[in-house]
Amino acid sequence: MGDKVLLIGSGGREHAIAWKLSESQDVSRILVAPGNAGTATSGKISNVDVSVSDHEKLADWCKDNDISLVVIGPEVPLAEGVVDVLTGRNIACFGPTKAAAEIEASKAFSKDFMDRHNIPTARWKSFTEAKSACDHINSAPYKALVVKASGLAAGKGVIVAKDKEEACAAVNDILQVKRFGAAGETVVVEELLEGEEFSVLAFSDGTNIAPMLPAQDHKRLQDGDQGPNTGGMGAYCPCPQVDADILSQIHKEVLQQTVDGMKQDGKPYVGVLYAGLMLTQDGAKVLEFNCRFGDPETQVILPLLKSDLYHTMKACVNGELSSAMPCFHDDKSAVAIVLASGGYPASYKKGYEITGLDTVQKELNQVVFHAGTAMKDGKVVTSGGRVLANVAMAADLPTAAAEALKGAETIKFEGAFFRRDIAKRGCKYLNSRFKRPRLTYADCGVDIAAGNSLVDAIKPLAAQTARIGCDASLGGFGGVFDVKAAGYQDPILVSGTDGVGTKLKIAQSIGIHNTIGIDLVAMCVNDILANGAEALFFLDYFACGKLDVSVARDVVSGVADGCKQAGCALLGGETAEMPGMYAPGDYDLAGFSVGAVERGQMLPRMDDIIPGDVVIGVASSGIHSNGYSLVRAVVQRAGLNYESECPYAPGKSLGEELLTPTKIYSKTLLPAVNSVKVKAYAHITGGGLIENIPRILPKHIAVQLEASKWTIPPVFGWVSSCGGVGEEEMARTFNCGVGAALIVKGSEGDNVIAAIEALGEKAWTIGKVVDKSQVSGPHQVCIQGLSQALERAWTVTSGIQQGQLTNGANKMRVAVLISGTGTNLQALIDHTKDPAVCSHAEISLVISNIPGVQGLERAEKAGIPTQVIPHKGLKRVTFDMKVHDALEAAGIQFVCLAGFMRILSGEFVNKWRGRLINIHPSLLPSFKGMNAHKLVLEAGVRLTGCSVHYVVEEVDAGAILVQESVPVYPGDTESTLQERVKTAEHKAYPKALELVARGEAKMGHDGKVIWKGLEETD
Repeated sequence: MGDKVLLIGSGGREHAIAWKLSESQDVSRILVAPGNAGTATSGKISNVDVSVSDHEKLADWCKDNDISLVVIGPEVPLAEGVVDVLTGRNIACFGPTKAAAEIEASKAFSKDFMDRHNIPTARWKSFTEAKSACDHINSAPYKALVVKASGLAAGKGVIVAKDKEEACAAVNDILQVKRFGAAGETVVVEELLEGEEFSVLAFSDGTNIAPMLPAQDHKRLQDGDQGPNTGGMGAYCPCPQVDADILSQIHKEVLQQTVDGMKQDGKPYVGVLYAGLMLTQDGAKVLEFNCRFGDPETQVILPLLKSDLYHTMKACVNGELSSAMPCFHDDKSAVAIVLASGGYPASYKKGYEITGLDTVQKELNQVVFHAGTAMKDGKVVTSGGRVLANVAMAADLPTAAAEALKGAETIKFEGAFFRRDIAKRGCKYLNSRFKRPRLTYADCGVDIAAGNSLVDAIKPLAAQTARIGCDASLGGFGGVFDVKAAGYQDPILVSGTDGVGTKLKIAQSIGIHNTIGIDLVAMCVNDILANGAEALFFLDYFACGKLDVSVARDVVSGVADGCKQAGCALLGGETAEMPGMYAPGDYDLAGFSVGAVERGQMLPRMDDIIPGDVVIGVASSGIHSNGYSLVRAVVQRAGLNYESECPYAPGKSLGEELLTPTKIYSKTLLPAVNSVKVKAYAHITGGGLIENIPRILPKHIAVQLEASKWTIPPVFGWVSSCGGVGEEEMARTFNCGVGAALIVKGSEGDNVIAAIEALGEKAWTIGKVVDKSQVSGPHQVCIQGLSQALERAWTVTSGIQQGQLTNGANKMRVAVLISGTGTNLQALIDHTKDPAVCSHAEISLVISNIPGVQGLERAEKAGIPTQVIPHKGLKRVTFDMKVHDALEAAGIQFVCLAGFMRILSGEFVNKWRGRLINIHPSLLPSFKGMNAHKLVLEAGVRLTGCSVHYVVEEVDAGAILVQESVPVYPGDTESTLQERVKTAEHKAYPKALELVARGEAKMGHDGKVIWKGLEETD
C-alpha cells in the first residue's frame, strides 16, 4: 500500500497538483477537500467531505485516516495557520507556517522584508489613511500608480492605475469604501515598473531551494491585455524572454535570499515560494511573493515536471530537498487557456453543462484541469467564474499555443469565453530572435544554467562532509584545508588519484548512479592509506557530453557518501560538459584525494618485514572497482544482461549486485595502520593479490597465502566458472574477497584482527611471510588452493539456485534458529536422520538467542553443533549480522526458523532471500501475526492448520510451500487447538524442507514458488 495524501483546495491549481501526485508509485490515494468535478473520481484521486476551516477537527480526521502528507493549495488556510496546527499534531504538511505565510498575507510585511534583506523590488510606502496615501501618489519622485490591498484579496487586490487620479480613486475604494474588507485596512502604494512580467516558483525545505521553470500568466480579461484584472486567463511555460543569466540572478538574489532571510528572521519557509517579477532595464525586480503554487501557472509548470512531485514535497517537509531535486523537460512547452463563465469577473450564472471534454483529452491528447466545475445528474456543469483550463504541450511554444486554442474552441458551455492570445508575447519574442540569430554557449550544447543548478544541488551534500580543518563549502576558485587545525604537528602529505573504470558502463546501463561515487572515493582513499595517511579532503571530476542534472547529482551524492564514510571533506570538483566527446547518457569520473600522516608513522616499514610475520586479509564487499571489462565479457558470454536475475544472489538483478560499492577502509583500518603493530598495508586494487602485495614487500621477501583461510564471495566463483577464467588470471585481476592485506608480527596477528573486527570489518590470518627462495615461480605471492576455493564459492551458490545443494554425501547444509523448546526442530532432526527417508538435507547448526533452552539440548543430543548468540544489548541489525556471520562461517546453505522469537531485519532477510523459511500456525494468508489460534476461535471458522512459507520483509507474507489443514471443533480452546496444529506442523515442516533440498521447489525472482518442471522461461 502506498501513502495517502490530503490536498486542500478546489481550483485548477489543486487539480493539477493532484494529477501530478497521482503519477507517484509511492502514493495510493489523493483525497481533495473540497475538490471539484475533475477531482471527484479519477483513478487515485477523489473528493472528500471534511471541514478544512476547523483545524483541530481536520487534524483528528488526518490521524483517523492515516494521512501521510497534507498539501495546502490556497493561501487562506496557510495564512490562518493550518500548518502550525497540523504539524503540532505530528502530521506532515507541505506549506509554510502562519508566520512564514505572512510574506503573502501582508504586502506591507513583504515589502519591508524585501528592503531589510536587499531583495530587488519597486519603491513603495504603506498607508492606513486615504489622504496620506493620495498625497504620496501626487508627490512621489516616481510613478506611484500601483495600489495594493495589503491583506489577502483572492488575487484581485491590486490596481494598476493609468494616472494619479485613478490611483487615488483606488485608494479611496480600498480604505474608505472597504471594497476588500479587512484585507484593505492597509494599502501599499508602489512604483509602476515597466518591462516583461513573469513568475518563478521554487521548492524550499527551509534552507535550500529548487527553482522551477519560469512562467508567464495573463491577468487581464481580454485579448491585448485589456479589461479588468482577473485570477488569470491563461499561462505558458517556459517563458523564453527570461535567459539563463537572469534566472541565475533570480535564484541567488531573490529566491535563495528570501529563504535565507526568512530563516534568519526565525520563520523558516517550507513549501513553494512564488516570486512575481518584472524584468526591467535594471534587471529582475519582485512585484509580489505568494506562499503557494500560482494559478494558472501551476497548470503549465507541473506537466513539464519529469520527476516525482511527491518525493520532492516529502523531501521539503523533511528538510532534505537536496535528496529529491525536481527535474523538468527542457525540450517542451506548455500552454494553458482558461475558459470563464459569461459575466466573470463580475456576477455570472452557474449550472451550465460542459461538453467536449472527452474530445479534448482523448482525441487532441490535452490535459483539462477543472476549477469552477461540479457534478449534477451525472454531468459536469459550471460552478465558478474561471471554469477550467485546457493544457497543450508541444516541442515548441507556437505549436503548443495553437494546439491549446484548438482545445479551447472544442469545449462548450453557455456563455463561455476565453482569450485567444495566450503565449502571443512569448511567440513574438521567439520570432524576433529567429530573425536576428545570436549564437550562445547553450546553442553549442553547453548548458550553464544546468551547471549552476547542479552546483546548487550538491552544495548541501558537500556541506555534510565538513570536518575539522575545513567547512567543505563549494563555489570558490580553490579549496582550503588547515592541516594544523586538524591536529597534525609534522605532517607528510600523501595524494592519490583514480577512476572507476568500466563499472561506470553498468551504472549507466541500468540507471543507478548513486553508488558509483562511493567507488570513486574508495579507490583513492584506500590507496593513500598504504602510506598510513588519514584522508583529509577529496576532489572529483565529472565529464559528460550532455549534462543531466539529476544523474550528476546522484553521482555526487555517492561521492559525498563516500567522503562521509572516509571522514574526509568534499572540498571541490569540476563538472565538464563536452558535446561530441561522449555519447548521450555516458559520463566519466576521476577523483583526487589528499591525506596526511605524521612523519614518524609512514608506511610501509619494509625493513621491518621478516619471515615469520603473518598476512592479515580484510574482507572486500565483492569485485570493488577493478576488472569490470572482464566481468562484462563474462556477462555477455553467459547470455545475460544487467536486468537478469543475479545467478549467485537470487532475488536481485545482476546489475544491482555488480554495483555493490567498494569498501572504504579509511576509518576502520586507520587505527591499526597507525599502530606500531602493522608493518605494511596493501590496497588490493587493479593487479589483484599477485601484483599489489609485492608493492609493500622487500625484493627478497615473499608471502604464501592459503585460500581456504578466507571467505570468497560467490561472484568470484561465478566469474571464474562461467567465464572460464583461470586461477592466475583471477589472482592478478581481482581481490578474490580480500580488499586489503596487512603485514604484522606473528604474535600480534590475533590482536590486530580483534581490533579491526571491533570496528566492523571481517578479517582473517590468510598467510605468512617467507624468504623469496621458498616460493617457486616469478611472483612474490604464492596462493595455495585458490582454484578449489573459487569452485566452492560458486558450487554452493549455484546449488542453492537450482535446488541441488550438495555437501559431502549430497546433503544440503541447514541451520535452524530457535528460542525455546524446539519441538519443530525435533521433527526436522527426526526426518533428516531417518535412514528410510534418505533426506537430501542435514541439520548442520542450531543457533539460539537464549541460552539453556530445551531446543539446544535436543540438538546436542543429536550430535548437532550449537551456538548461542544473545540478543540483549544489541541493535536488531547488529544481532542479525552476528547470526549471518555464524551461518556463513559454518557453510550454511539454507535456514529454518523454528520458534525463533525475533523479528529479523530487512538486511538479514534480503541476504538470505529464497534460502529462509518459517512455519506459521494458520492457513495463510488468514490470521497473520501473533495470537493466530485466538483469532481463529474468535472468527468462528471450522478449518485452520499451518503454513510453511518463505520469509520476506513483510510478516507472514512470503510464498507458501506446504499447508496442512486441521479441523476446529466446537468447544476447542486455544490450548487444545494449539496441540492439534502442532501435530500438523511436525508433518508439514519436514515435507517443505525436503521439497527444497531435492530441488522440487524454489523461490523465483518475483517472490513466488517455482515448482520443478514449471520453471520460469523469461
